[in-house]
Amino acid sequence: MLDDFMMRATLAGIGVAFAAAPLGCFVVWRRMAYFGDATAHAAILGVALSLALSISVFAGALVIALVMALTVNLLTGRGYAMDTLLGVLAHSALAFGLVAVSFLSGVRIDLMAYLFGDILAVSRTDLMVIWGGAGLVVALIGWRWSDLLTATLNEDLAYASGINPKREQLVLTLALAITVAVAIKVVGVLLIAAMLIIPAAAARPLSRTPESMAMVAAAIGSISAVVGLRVAYILNTPAGPSIVCVAALFFAALSIAGSLRTSAQ
Repeated sequence: MLDDFMMRATLAGIGVAFAAAPLGCFVVWRRMAYFGDATAHAAILGVALSLALSISVFAGALVIALVMALTVNLLTGRGYAMDTLLGVLAHSALAFGLVAVSFLSGVRIDLMAYLFGDILAVSRTDLMVIWGGAGLVVALIGWRWSDLLTATLNEDLAYASGINPKREQLVLTLALAITVAVAIKVVGVLLIAAMLIIPAAAARPLSRTPESMAMVAAAIGSISAVVGLRVAYILNTPAGPSIVCVAALFFAALSIAGSLRTSAQ
């Protein structure tokens, strides 16, 4: 079954959707969309360093994404607005990554594959890394779910309940770095944030509880991956962007349906 490249691509897309769904819900609730984008952009520097050092691209992207996320956490509240800080770090890391790539004269690199993903080239090893990372993220978020929810709702309530909001922020940071690293092969660094945010935002009108929102987001992300790949196969379009387009159509349709239902009540 895994000899079929379309089957590997489908499984890879579903794996990323499962990792991104619960994490994306917290990104939406905490209004951290730009944070996810900044971490993803920094991963291109990790790709360049991993190719220069001949190490795994997953490991390089994971380390740089983690360093980026931890740096943002460290500098938050030290005189700079959050959007300014993220803008400086994200674009600087992307620029340094692209400059570093230009120095790799002895290495053939398909930069477009890392910027927009190359899901159709996913190998069995990539599939194991993606599902291993997705399982780790789901387990991590599931383990901290209650504490993360409390810290997201109200920091004072979290402290009163014996929960350290900064520790929960670090958990999210770690999960985000892992998700960026495993998704880079599927949708690329420029579209990772879309897979985090769009399915979660689309799931909101259909959900009555945080848990149901995470499950609906996983379903929307998975269906987007399957339908997007099919559309790319039929219309000969880029696979990663096609997946994001399908997710965006889900968001538009569900938002319109939600508005009509509210107007009718």
